[in-house]
Amino acid sequence: MAKDMTLLWGSGSPPCWRVMIALEEKGLQGYNHKLLSFEKGEHKSQEVLDMNPRGQLPSFKHGSFVLNESYGACMYLESQFKSQGNELIPRCAAEQAMMYQRMFEGLTLTQKMGTWPKAEVFSRCFAPQGVTCSSCIAYLFRFGLNEERYPKLTEYYNLLKDRPSIKTSWPPTWLDDPQAKDLLKDI
Repeated sequence: MAKDMTLLWGSGSPPCWRVMIALEEKGLQGYNHKLLSFEKGEHKSQEVLDMNPRGQLPSFKHGSFVLNESYGACMYLESQFKSQGNELIPRCAAEQAMMYQRMFEGLTLTQKMGTWPKAEVFSRCFAPQGVTCSSCIAYLFRFGLNEERYPKLTEYYNLLKDRPSIKTSWPPTWLDDPQAKDLLKDI
């Protein structure tokens, strides 16, 4: 079943990691995957362009279906493999509504980070409650988000990083260089 799946991905990319976590959570090990280097421009290679004309990662293919948006790939995996592995979308309507709310808040946060001053992004998006987007949260802490300033987010992150799916799919470039950067330390 997973043998007819292919994932082209880049290390450290929250969208790529999101799909890898979903594949792990659904128990779909054994899929074909290829790590590409952003630094070398491999995400613009013909191999990627054949799957994703935008030249972006992740690029995910299952049989003849190609999904180049990470949330779309995750939702597809849940719908196609609903009875397998862990449930990615809650059945309870209230929990499902909250999951969709948080999922799209994560998209909005990513967009706003490019346009707002950093401090404003965090005050608007993280207060008063955390966000439920594991790869994005890990990315924030990777770049030095101050754990003491965001105790709820830190608590949530510490719960997430111990999940087997997170540990198994941890970005290899982060393993090679475990030292967090200080870009967000003053936020």
